Parts: sequence; C-alpha cells; structure tokens
Amino acid sequence: MALTDDAIIRIQQMIVSGELKPGQRLPPEKELSEALGLSRNSLREAVKALELVRVLDVRRGDGTYVTSLEPALLLEAVAFVADMHDGRSLVEMFAVRRILEPAAAALASAKLTDDDLAELRAMLSESDDDTGVEDLVAHDIEFHQRIARASGNAYLSGLLDALNSRTVRARIWRGLSEGGSVRRTLDEHRRILDALEARDPQLVSSLVASHVQGVERWLQGRGDGPLDPATLPVA
Repeated sequence: MALTDDAIIRIQQMIVSGELKPGQRLPPEKELSEALGLSRNSLREAVKALELVRVLDVRRGDGTYVTSLEPALLLEAVAFVADMHDGRSLVEMFAVRRILEPAAAALASAKLTDDDLAELRAMLSESDDDTGVEDLVAHDIEFHQRIARASGNAYLSGLLDALNSRTVRARIWRGLSEGGSVRRTLDEHRRILDALEARDPQLVSSLVASHVQGVERWLQGRGDGPLDPATLPVA
C-alpha cells in the first residue's frame, strides 16, 4: 500500500505542477512507471484509486486521461460518503450545511441578477400547500442549489450540492412525519427570497441558518439510530 500511496502522490504532483493538465492523456504505462521509478503494479493500483475519486478517466482501448477536475466531479466522492450515513452522521452533515450554506447565500445576495430573482419567485409560485412531499423536496433542492451556485464559488456550491442531494430521504421522512411541513418550508423560502431581493446578506444568512437548523433539530430528536431505507420512499 505504501508504494501505491507513493504513486498516487507522484501523479498528484504532476497534476498540481501542470505537467499533467485537465483532459490530457497520461503517458503509456511502461513509460510513466519508468519515469516515476515505480513498478507497473503500483502504478496500476494508483490509477484505479484515482479513477474512483474521478481524478483520472480510464478509457479502454484509448488510454488514461486526467478528468476535467471540475469541483462537481471531484466532490462526487463526498456525495457517496454522505449517503452512507446513520442518524448521528446525518446530523453532523446538516451541521456542516448550517455553517456553509448561510455564507453561500450571503455571497449570492450580491450576485443574483433581477432575472435570477424573478425565476426563483416564479419557481416558488408553482408550489403551494397541496404540493406533494416528493415535489416539495425537488423544489427545495433546486431552490438551495440555485442560490448556492450564485455564490460564485464552485467548490462551496459543489460541496453543498453533494450534501443536499444525499439528504433527500431525510427530507421526505420529515415531510411525511410532521404536519404542516409544506407550508413551513415554502414560507421559509419566501422569507429567504424576500431578503435576497432586499440585498440584505446578514438577514439572508440568518434565515438560511434557521431554515437548515429546523431539519437538524428534528434529526437530533430522532437519536443516533440508523435511518431504515425500507421505511423511506425512493426519491
């Protein structure tokens, strides 16, 4: 494993230094292993590991390439890990969201255009008290994604996307378990949008923090037990 780790570090250094660029094909295995002073077996294991975390793209019959290295691609591993949660770790994920998402929304308050805000307002108008829980969840995810992406920080919005997309089941569970969740969620979204339209970053940050914390508190009340997938609808 130590030799494989060394191979991973050496390839990482090549990417960081610019010797290997996004989209570039790696040299043939024999050539690269000799250049790095590594065995071909160690290099193969390193390539497999880097493929799993979406740093490398192995194309059979063509070669191995550096991926685009876009934040959303690299953060897929975070999304996978986030989905392997139990009750306690899910609470911790929401705590991370409560820290990061208000900051993203505050940044977005200065960058969302009037057209962006109008689209968010139109999206909100499509949901009401009769909206089904699954449709509400889809609306909730899109609402948060649009705001996070408007922050202008691809890594911040990518991380939030990963955390949001893997908490769908918890949101549905909450919606099914608690009365009035549709009205409460939509009212909170409207207040957040009002603050965004007012270009008030402090108010936006506070409202988003409270919004996320509502789910976090509900999860804390459940305890540390695992969420049983059999009892959760498929999102």
